[in-house]
Amino acid sequence: MASLLAARARSSPDRPAITFEGQTRTFGQTQDRVERLAAVLHNGGVAAGDRVAYLGLNHPAILEALFATASLGAILVPLNFRLTGPELAYAINDSAVHTLIADFDHTRLIDGQRGVVSVERYLMGAGGEPPPGWEDVERLSASSVPRAHRTDILPDDPAVIMYTSGTTGRPKGATLTHANLWWNNIAVVFALDVAYDDVSLVCAPLFHIGALNVTTIATWIKGGRLVVHRTFDPQAVLDSLVNERATTMFGVPVMCQAIASLADFATADLSALRLIITGGAPVPVGVIRTFQDHGVELAQGYGLTEASPIASFLTAEHASEKIGSAGRPTLFCDVRIVDSARGVVDEPGVEGEIQVRGPNVTPGYWNNAEATAATFDGEWLKTGDGGYRDEDGFLFVADRIKDMIISGGENIYPAEIEGLLFDHPLVAEVAVIGTADEKWGERVCAVIAFAGDVAPTLDELREFVGGRLARYKLPRQLEIVDSLPRNATGKVLKTELRARFNQPQNGLEQHSVRSPQRD
Repeated sequence: MASLLAARARSSPDRPAITFEGQTRTFGQTQDRVERLAAVLHNGGVAAGDRVAYLGLNHPAILEALFATASLGAILVPLNFRLTGPELAYAINDSAVHTLIADFDHTRLIDGQRGVVSVERYLMGAGGEPPPGWEDVERLSASSVPRAHRTDILPDDPAVIMYTSGTTGRPKGATLTHANLWWNNIAVVFALDVAYDDVSLVCAPLFHIGALNVTTIATWIKGGRLVVHRTFDPQAVLDSLVNERATTMFGVPVMCQAIASLADFATADLSALRLIITGGAPVPVGVIRTFQDHGVELAQGYGLTEASPIASFLTAEHASEKIGSAGRPTLFCDVRIVDSARGVVDEPGVEGEIQVRGPNVTPGYWNNAEATAATFDGEWLKTGDGGYRDEDGFLFVADRIKDMIISGGENIYPAEIEGLLFDHPLVAEVAVIGTADEKWGERVCAVIAFAGDVAPTLDELREFVGGRLARYKLPRQLEIVDSLPRNATGKVLKTELRARFNQPQNGLEQHSVRSPQRD
């Protein structure tokens, strides 16, 4: 990974590389910052194989940290800034982070976990004076001698550990190697026809593999410019698409919906914008057509963190005729459909689990051999997603085999929430499902049978688990029932619950569907 940016800086040192909050740096300037940060990390004891975590809003610093750690043979651990302190502490300890880099706004969150986490060094990025116990990385970098030497690295050496929500309530660290990231980016360059003069807008959070490794690094490989937004603000993004003459962008469906809903979207000059790549959840056909009517292709890709992330992509020439499809496999990736009873199926329209293989696929989960073994069928990654291919070989994602909820592009696993809700003394039974949400695609719905006749409100339940869960994981819908439907073996029938409660909602909702005798 480190050689990619270094080679681009040698080849095009004066080309603009990144724009952030009105300031643009060239590739030469960016590479200098990377080498200075590498020196700071190296002087602080970071060596090959060590983990360096980054916590903060979108900022050029996270990309600098990626390439600096890569040059040392170290491993970057991007942390989700939406998580609570205990959730962050788990990821930090699980990956045994040596050095933690955080922006000023998130230092207090980490300080609240100082007695829990074990980190050798705390570095603070831009944003103010560092609190006690934190070193100012900008000052250290400015006074350091750039470290141009790169540690010898093998293609299969880990470059990044990306934590994903776990089906058993514990997140898993997907290990992505230098080769995984390289092959994904080469596939993206071919699939998207990335050009040297592309301008890619980055507004999705960079701790997600979609924002970090779809258009971002591929654009830099070709010598294009990134326009990075600290957070997603629909109006600011639309203005930037116009003023910066952006040509590509990655965003989850809820972002695209928010942009299209703006009053001035219809009159905005998006003549430079040729493609928005979206994924993370199915895209409503109406949203796709809205962008197409405006001259912009809104193309879906299918992938997951473990695939770095792209497994298939709907190229522009098929966007209209195959609307709603996730396209065909990328150049170096294979996709198959596997039926639990029949095995591999080749017939068009037959649904099964989507499985993928290729040089972009993770070798496994960090320190979790059991999860790795359960996720692979030989060399094939079992995605847990259901889908089918049509007669032309285009992939359609039909349903999720696992119970994962996708809300606003965030992956949420019910088991984690169920475990915390069950700690409430009045909860007798609980099942968490995803139900339709007009804004976010899906929402977290808690279906609960309470002990006795007194039931806490939705707001009270949200407060009960709020300190231990990120806000996007909190239930937005509460359905009170007498008991949960179960099959003969006692398993909760979540399919039945989804069919019963899956009506589009907006805002917080609470309903009681107890039988009359219980009321």
